[in-house]
Amino acid sequence: MSYKQFLMVISLTLFASGCAVSDQEVTLGTSEEDTLIIGIESEADVLDPHAGNGWVTMRINHQMYETLVAQDLTKSSEAAPIPELIPGLAESWEVSEDGKTYTFALREQVQFHDGTPFNADAVQFNIKRLTDPSFDYYYQTGASRSFRTWLYFESSEVIDDSTIKIHLSEPFREFPRLLALSNSLQIVSPTAIETYGNEGLANHPTGTGPFRFEERNRGENINIIKNDRYWGDPAQLDRVIFRPLSDPASRALAIRNDEVDIIAVPPADSLANFEEDGWNVVSGKPPHVWYMNFNFDNPIMQDKRVRQAMNYAIDREGIAEELLRGSVTPAYTMQTRGHAGYDSSRRWYEYNPEKAKSLLKEAGYENGFETTIKTSIDGSGQLVPVDIMEWIQRDLASVGIEATIDSSEWISYFAGFSNGMEEQVGMNQMSSGRTSPFWLAMVAHSSFSAPGGFNSGKYINGEVDQVLNAASFEENHVESLRLWAEAEQLIMEDAAFIPVLNDTAPYVVHPRVQNFIIPSEEWYDLSIVSIDQ
Repeated sequence: MSYKQFLMVISLTLFASGCAVSDQEVTLGTSEEDTLIIGIESEADVLDPHAGNGWVTMRINHQMYETLVAQDLTKSSEAAPIPELIPGLAESWEVSEDGKTYTFALREQVQFHDGTPFNADAVQFNIKRLTDPSFDYYYQTGASRSFRTWLYFESSEVIDDSTIKIHLSEPFREFPRLLALSNSLQIVSPTAIETYGNEGLANHPTGTGPFRFEERNRGENINIIKNDRYWGDPAQLDRVIFRPLSDPASRALAIRNDEVDIIAVPPADSLANFEEDGWNVVSGKPPHVWYMNFNFDNPIMQDKRVRQAMNYAIDREGIAEELLRGSVTPAYTMQTRGHAGYDSSRRWYEYNPEKAKSLLKEAGYENGFETTIKTSIDGSGQLVPVDIMEWIQRDLASVGIEATIDSSEWISYFAGFSNGMEEQVGMNQMSSGRTSPFWLAMVAHSSFSAPGGFNSGKYINGEVDQVLNAASFEENHVESLRLWAEAEQLIMEDAAFIPVLNDTAPYVVHPRVQNFIIPSEEWYDLSIVSIDQ
């Protein structure tokens, strides 16, 4: 009996025996085809959109919570390489001539899943939660996770029930794009926070989205169900079940056994067989980069020649084609896809081990050195981090660098990543990216240095900061792209990071699943997905 058949039998049994079951349980038992089960690559973090980390978590939260400004995720990467910004919970927005004030016209007649009305006061509550330490419901964790969006925030002003203004200290042109991202300003129910507290929201997720929370059993499943009172087009599915299956082989077996409908990150060497056997294998071009941070507290890594040598020492093509069988592409820059400034022709530090040895000799490390590299063992977008790291370990050994791999599971790993590295650690690893050139500032600007920021290696370069600021505030689109490119060049010539791979986000999808689209983003829209009965 498959997992889906098991769920149906349980529900039908409860229904027939007259047990006190909820409406949602009856729906599952009477319409198996309306339940979609996704095998995800790790356990999710907290279901609070202001605090939850990792793509796995964001893909779940995105179905329940909404933003003022949204991205159109109904188009594939090929159809829309840059996701279009569209109205979300704001029907429209205007920016003042000086670029510092945004006025949002909010949708009316929208309710949160708990019945609380959505209005300007609810938006104000959410903004204060993330920006105002004097607010009763200020949330330090949420503020630290989303502060990239609020870096230039000055104040917010409720005009009336359906209008709110946000004032910035600088003309931050990427502000609307950042508002559209997960982990920025997905609007949560003020009533839910007042009832359960900041930490309690994660167990009672309450947004306005097309799906609402049903239940969570850690390590087993997270269930969301259709929001029948949704303001927009209703979801096609009645229920979605996310099942964490951290082992790639287990995910592959689960879909072949009809226990799930979709699996994320299938084993790279299984993709051809899945296609030959009639499964749909879909992928895209999300704004993803798998990269390594140098620890600038480590004396060896402070030498630019060492950083450049390690960049030259890594065979990215080999990792992409031999280890991951073409399911990724080599990354030669820290900028990510999904915005107008991305230039795929820029290739810094192509594989050249002889040049790496020469640079190490110049730096005084002709006989190499020992170091430690940290990585997770799993996590969304992390691909197969230990396998990749072992490849890199061999590449580094070939030029004389003996690297010890220090690995841990994703949730604890990310907490350590945010705190920065101990001095004896040489590097750590991460995979991330955004559909905004501002991503470059998130990893390289001193304002984002650890602890708390995404600049885990504490890379600080005053000239880079200045150019990143100029790019962020430049109102002319063409000039801003030139400045982003200048910042990229400074960062890459400084070898501040090692970009390694760009993921193509392959999924294996059962043929009965319809309209599962991989957009140019790290998360997707399940409201448009249906199951062919």
